[in-house]
Amino acid sequence: MNASVVSAPACPDVIVIGAGIVGAACARELASKGMNVLVLDRASIGGGVTAAGMGHVVVMDDTPAEFALSSWSRQLWLDLSPHLDERQAFVRCGTLWVAADEEEFDLARERRDSLASENIACDMLDAQQLRGAEPELREGFKGGMIVPDDAVVYAPAAAAWLIADASGGGRVSCRLDASVARLTREGVMLASGEVIATGAVLVANGLQAIELMPGLPIQAKKGHLLITDRYPGTIRHQILELGYIKSAHNASGTSVAFNVQPRPTGQLLIGSSRQFDNVDSGVEPEIMARMLRRASEYLPRLPALNAIRAWTGFRPATLDGLPLIGPATHFVSHDAAHVPVWIATGHEGLGVTTALATAKLIAAQMTGASSQLPIDATPYLPSRFQTSRVTGGINNGAVHV
Repeated sequence: MNASVVSAPACPDVIVIGAGIVGAACARELASKGMNVLVLDRASIGGGVTAAGMGHVVVMDDTPAEFALSSWSRQLWLDLSPHLDERQAFVRCGTLWVAADEEEFDLARERRDSLASENIACDMLDAQQLRGAEPELREGFKGGMIVPDDAVVYAPAAAAWLIADASGGGRVSCRLDASVARLTREGVMLASGEVIATGAVLVANGLQAIELMPGLPIQAKKGHLLITDRYPGTIRHQILELGYIKSAHNASGTSVAFNVQPRPTGQLLIGSSRQFDNVDSGVEPEIMARMLRRASEYLPRLPALNAIRAWTGFRPATLDGLPLIGPATHFVSHDAAHVPVWIATGHEGLGVTTALATAKLIAAQMTGASSQLPIDATPYLPSRFQTSRVTGGINNGAVHV
């Protein structure tokens, strides 16, 4: 089934709001279950935070729930990768975590042991092996840890591919430049006043979900990125400092951490920063300078490279660091209580990594097949932020087609 911007069904089984990587993955998965899906986006496929991110497909293990979702989803990406083409730029480059000193080396060893116990391929590198893996790193680091099966993907193109690849009995249609003003008892109302009826609504538009459900427990984490001109072979892996993990889970303030990615074009994509309580999309010279100073501490030749563009994006972050995947019952007004409403947002910096697993969680919940999932859906349910549980459990509001 090919995506279309014109041949939308009169009353789709599901409307997906948001054509980013998460919404696209969910639309494809729902179509595979036989549903007719209409994707709405006020801009373009793969825009917004999807276009602003690095596209790192990485296993993270700050909590058991984060590990379960990211490791499962990474495997889904690896299984899917033979079907992608050069436009999606999927490369299994691996992730190299750099340990600056003995303390960080011990932390790397603990992570290696934890990941290895879960059958994730990973190895420790001493100082000499680290230099062999990435000669451009400065001398003096203690060593590091490599996770060879991590990857990178060009997320905007991947989102378009996921929508176009939808098959399995259902179909996916798209309407772009279609801004949703509010949820209704029948489905959704567009900013133009048009009402589109549907069997269910899935809200998967990142931070914009707050406009439809003001009480949603997510907040913006602003980030800066910079990309260089083409310098093929400068680095081979996605390289991060071990301090990135602490920075990624800060709950307040401003932080920067070294994170650099090799693109198939030979360019270097450099990050990263995190800021709270800032919704100004402008690039901030002070934050960019801090980020680049940090990066040059790891790659001394970096200041000599030519930067061609810098930009910002806003990660949708929840209070506990886990995404919201499931029924949105507690966050929908009574005026929109007739049509079942689901949500898939709050992935922060792991939206690309976890998009495919998120889609399977949503599809299983919508069809009442959660017992068949390889992981427990409970940690990601939106109802965890409420004192009462969703009536009927996670299968409440199952869609029947």
